[in-house]
Amino acid sequence: MFYQMYELNHAAIAPMRAYADAMRLTFQNPVNPVSHTQFGRSVAAGFELFERTTRRYGKPSFGLDETALDSGKVSVHEKIVWSRPFCKLIHFERALPSNHKADPKILVVAPMSGHYATLLRGTVETLLPKAEVYITDWTDARTVPVSEGRFDLDDYIDYVISMLHALGPDTHVLAVCQPSVPVLAAVALMEESGDTFAPSTMTLMGGPIDTRINPTGVNELAQAKPIEWFEENVTMQVPWPLPGFSRQVYPGFLQLSGFMTMNLDRHMIAQKDFYNHLVKNDGDSAERHRDFYDEYLAVMDMTAEFYLQTVDTVFIKHSLPKGEMMYRGRKVDTTAIRNVALLTVEGENDDISGLGQTQAAHTICPNIPDDMRQHYMQPDVGHYGVFNGSRFRAEIAPRILDFARTHAQGKSTKKAAPKVIKGGRSD
Repeated sequence: MFYQMYELNHAAIAPMRAYADAMRLTFQNPVNPVSHTQFGRSVAAGFELFERTTRRYGKPSFGLDETALDSGKVSVHEKIVWSRPFCKLIHFERALPSNHKADPKILVVAPMSGHYATLLRGTVETLLPKAEVYITDWTDARTVPVSEGRFDLDDYIDYVISMLHALGPDTHVLAVCQPSVPVLAAVALMEESGDTFAPSTMTLMGGPIDTRINPTGVNELAQAKPIEWFEENVTMQVPWPLPGFSRQVYPGFLQLSGFMTMNLDRHMIAQKDFYNHLVKNDGDSAERHRDFYDEYLAVMDMTAEFYLQTVDTVFIKHSLPKGEMMYRGRKVDTTAIRNVALLTVEGENDDISGLGQTQAAHTICPNIPDDMRQHYMQPDVGHYGVFNGSRFRAEIAPRILDFARTHAQGKSTKKAAPKVIKGGRSD
């Protein structure tokens, strides 16, 4: 019923939003002499703030039409190379010159945690000049008819394995945040089965491998309630007339509300600053605000079964680090991983996945040779900075690419000794 009320309220406010947008255009029209005054800019700013605050944000586009190689700029084309009801695999196909040497083939597994894969636009953009990049484009569950069936954590693992099969040998998998657990589980299952399509390397970034270590507010919330509480209070049916009508989901707007509440003061200050930028006619600052919130406020629903199984397995029972995680009646044995090189990356100020939670992957994968593992902690970044921003571009991405090239199939992996690196220093 709560979801239906949310949809009704959104529909009810639509006329006011349309009026606000019309008035904004009126007071921004250069023909209107008031638009050149502080009063006119103030009125227009107020209407724009109202319209943006009450808007439903659709799925953004990646918008990556070109990339810069050492030899110059080349065009980029998005191509769907694999598809299932709950996900499409996008290849950012580059128009490479004929003499271009082969680059690492990287499968970026985007989080299914409320936001679209476009949240990793900066990640893809940074990797594109030096890699063949593929990314999981998860589908908003409210757009998937119930006739397509369920989708849970086991299905997620199946999808990852299927995509690795589709991409073929010598693929490098990179999991950002939430998918660290299912990706690690998928690799363990593939290694145990002797699957020749197991990736060459596995990079886990800011992921909740063991949330008992330095628990954050997100971890503590999951621990404070039984799984029945989550099922009764945060999952609900998709209302009519959406394509996923009657599917049980965890709505994206609830996830977004939780994230915004965690940093409510920061978001309120950002809205105030946006208003002031508009009044002062500071177009660049206002546009940066629009770009960020157009992405941040675009959310998608997750199937209830996936959400509940993830909360129970990862945050309540800690099944993977305890060696108790099950996949379709089969125990996930991370000690079976011997041939896949492991890189873990964490941010010093991460308030979603605390320090040490991702590094724990090394503890539960003891049979990976020491010369095939590395951990890196990036100083002075939070969760978002682990996979985006200037430090990601300058410090983290080069290490990911170097790790992939070093441990590519058919190349020697002999190195001096395992390293734990912090901000470019070896410990």
